[in-house]
Amino acid sequence: MLQYLHVKNLALIDEIEVEFGRGLNILTGETGAGKSIILGSVNLALGGRYTKDILRQGTRYGLVELTFSVESERQIRRLKELDVYPEDGFVTLQRRLMEGRSVSKINGETVQMATLKAVSAILIDIHGQHEHQSLLYKKNHLAIVDAFAGEETKKQKEKVAETWQQYKGKIRELSEAGTNGSERAKELAFLKFEVDEIVRAELKEHEDEELESCYRRMCNGKKIAQSVAECYQYTGEDGESASEKLGRALRTLSEAVDADEQLSQLYTQLADVDNLLNDFNHELAEYQKNCEFSDEEFYETEKRLNEINHLKTKYGNSYEEIMSYCKKQEERIGILENYDTYMQELEKSCEQLSQKYLELAGKLSALRQKKAKMLEKKIQEGLEDLNFEQVQFEIHFAEKKEYAKDGIDDVEFRISLNQGQPVKPLTEVASGGELSRIMLAIKAVMADKDEIETLIFDEIDVGISGRTAQKVSEKMALIGKEHQVICITHLAQIAAMADRHFLIEKKTEDAVTRTQIYPLNEENSVEELARILGGARITDTVMQSAREMKNLASQMK
Repeated sequence: MLQYLHVKNLALIDEIEVEFGRGLNILTGETGAGKSIILGSVNLALGGRYTKDILRQGTRYGLVELTFSVESERQIRRLKELDVYPEDGFVTLQRRLMEGRSVSKINGETVQMATLKAVSAILIDIHGQHEHQSLLYKKNHLAIVDAFAGEETKKQKEKVAETWQQYKGKIRELSEAGTNGSERAKELAFLKFEVDEIVRAELKEHEDEELESCYRRMCNGKKIAQSVAECYQYTGEDGESASEKLGRALRTLSEAVDADEQLSQLYTQLADVDNLLNDFNHELAEYQKNCEFSDEEFYETEKRLNEINHLKTKYGNSYEEIMSYCKKQEERIGILENYDTYMQELEKSCEQLSQKYLELAGKLSALRQKKAKMLEKKIQEGLEDLNFEQVQFEIHFAEKKEYAKDGIDDVEFRISLNQGQPVKPLTEVASGGELSRIMLAIKAVMADKDEIETLIFDEIDVGISGRTAQKVSEKMALIGKEHQVICITHLAQIAAMADRHFLIEKKTEDAVTRTQIYPLNEENSVEELARILGGARITDTVMQSAREMKNLASQMK
């Protein structure tokens, strides 16, 4: 859940820190106090767009930080897939805003905007006027049905998606295979030329590396031979070499070795050195022989290396890549030489996959429609609870014109808000305020299905009052039992349901206007409810009504 909000230097906000809690967190305040700035700050931290005039006048930067406590194993797993790991159970999103640019961080590490948005989508869900409008798009309706259906459809969806991928691959292969006889003959001749060139080369694994090493040695042969010969002169030849002098030293020391035990140990060490030097000289002599090569050997090595490098430029950068390319071309040759059989098998495979897809997609559709009936009933009841008295809600299924990864179902939410009127798509019927309540009804039904723990509702109370407002407040409290809910409202009925109540105020001191936010205790919350109910003049009767409203809300929860 969202634990802390820290905002600095944005619009009317100098600096604020807010600690949210579980359940229903309500934010209220006078019109123009800065409620929209608070929500806007959260949006900015999640990767929302901004303009430079959002920065507080006279400041160089703005800062927004959101700290989430993460306990859900599913959320932790999804975060790890993005290489984000909670630190002591917390994830902090930070965005520093400057003129023309911004810097985003997660747990102190700078990240790309795409990563910030992906992490945000796991942790928090904001429902404002724009989000309610998402109900107007049919593609979102299918996602809601699938989320409600849960595990029962998940495995079937995976099977459908896998078969769809296979089918699309075969269709693509069939489309690419449709060439005429002349083109096939040209392609076959070219493929055979390439394969023959690779086969005739008789490549061996690691041959190129060995040749390159040998070629370098040959190119530097004179310098190497001179250095090796001089080294051997100093260490192994007769005369004044190190080996000759070590032999003399050993012979001299051997005459006195029996006289002292310590001298015997020194003699052994010197003998070991002599043996090591003899071994070295033997290996150096062998290496010296390999340094000798003829002009013909150099020519053959260079020629073979050029041949391999030529194949590399055409077919791959390594032995493995060249041979893989060769195998692929041989398979294509086999197809072209037996083209009619190949096409028959490909068409048969496409038909089989098509039938398999339709069978799996049909089972998925049946599962969805079964669950959709249950969801339809629950949303209908939820809408009635929200004072849609004559509502009729339906989840309509049609078949898509083309195969799709998520199946054949074209799902659309339809509604009638007045008795006697036929159900129609939401886009043709519902206003903005009605959409917000429909979204609330859906969220209430989906409360135990939604993986996102923190939900923010803005403008949920647009165009409602009285009994409808009371119904909305009860739904908000219901969702608050399963999720952390943060709601900005101007209705007392909703505010009364708060588990934690915050007041947003705008104050002017020394000709400077600032927005502040304060947590309210029980008594302060009643006073704020009275302000909402009574307006400018708060009487004892208004205070009593506010207190009674708060008590009734507590009993309902």
